[in-house]
Amino acid sequence: MVAFPTETYYGLGVQALDEAALGRLLRVKAREPKKPIPLLVADRAMLERVARVPAPAEPLIERFWPGPLTLVLPAVPGLPAQLCNDLGEVGVRISSHPLARGLVERLGAPLTATSANAAGGEPARTAARVREQLGDVAVLDGGETPGGPPSTVVRFEQGRPVVLRQGAVQVPWPR
Repeated sequence: MVAFPTETYYGLGVQALDEAALGRLLRVKAREPKKPIPLLVADRAMLERVARVPAPAEPLIERFWPGPLTLVLPAVPGLPAQLCNDLGEVGVRISSHPLARGLVERLGAPLTATSANAAGGEPARTAARVREQLGDVAVLDGGETPGGPPSTVVRFEQGRPVVLRQGAVQVPWPR
């Protein structure tokens, strides 16, 4: 488990396909197990290992990735339940932060990207703040992050993009 900087705040990552690691992450964060954990992937090939990409997602991927846009996509069969919502979807993005992206590339597998704070706590912008909230976790200290809005979250309903959370990427579609 490691905390790392992203475009907005520090994230907390474990190898996303390792159920034991996911359990540790939920315990450290005191996070509700039913709330899906979003993922970072390094590239298109890794994306396709965890999700099916509908055609309407393609323009968003082209325009906003890498960056703070999380797409909620149909999950491939067999993903750990902690990653998926009740509809069998998984939240995925490619980070534009060099440390976050490099970490996923070196791992060679999807990485969780939940915020590096205790459940309900303020998102951490510094390594010191991560340690204050989560205790003795490994942290890749990339300095202070910019903060601001979290990633925008978009899912697809009947082939149309719907904004679930307006965030760092300003998209004009209906909520």
